[in-house]
Amino acid sequence: MGNLCSSSSKDDDHFVGTGRTVGSAPPNPPAQRATVPARVGGGSGSAGQALGGKPGSGGDPREAARKAAEGRANKTQQKPPGKLGQKLAEQQKQTRTATLEQASAQERGARAADENAEARQWN
Repeated sequence: MGNLCSSSSKDDDHFVGTGRTVGSAPPNPPAQRATVPARVGGGSGSAGQALGGKPGSGGDPREAARKAAEGRANKTQQKPPGKLGQKLAEQQKQTRTATLEQASAQERGARAADENAEARQWN
């Protein structure tokens, strides 16, 4: 079955060129590859260094992580918070009871609005 909407081609045999069998070698030899150097890396022949560290500084990784965390914490404390940051700080300062009271007040307001809407409909 063929395609109904296409025009017929003059050459019905699409595989008219020279071909090769599955087991034969490719017609062109593979391209040359770059050679791999015998030794990768340079210099001292040491085992390497920790990320972010200086060569030859064999300090405690926990100490380095602690210093990095303190640096990040100090950076965020120095920035003045924006509008959303201030809202977040206010929410974090609230106690559990204040949060529950606020949620309760919102729920009471929603109930009152529902009651008013039902009274207007007079069901």
